[in-house]
Amino acid sequence: MPADVLPLDRARCLLVAGRACRRARRRREAREALEAAVTEFTALGAVAFAERAQAELARIGRRAPTATALTATEERVARLAAGGRTNRAIADELFISPKTVEANLARVYRKLGISTRAELGAAMGRPAPR
Repeated sequence: MPADVLPLDRARCLLVAGRACRRARRRREAREALEAAVTEFTALGAVAFAERAQAELARIGRRAPTATALTATEERVARLAAGGRTNRAIADELFISPKTVEANLARVYRKLGISTRAELGAAMGRPAPR
């Protein structure tokens, strides 16, 4: 890419390229482009774009290895949260405290490489609730 391209434009190009590679099932190339995009967006403070790139990364295969990385409780909490339930509703259903739900979700986000509840649906293999 030419040196005179603005950093934000470069990162956006990486995001688009990563998305195109993912759709073409070129996973390695997609992962490289999207990881570079996340790094650049984060350095620029472009949080929304970084979250989009993270969501794309979650779609290219982080689901398979992470299924074994999550504990049984983390998986149940994550699936319920991805299904649109509130922390209180999850706590009531699983007979745990809302603080325990929060702690489990924090670990899930870290393990899945995501930072928002909106990304959880894609990371867990289902669309986010509307």
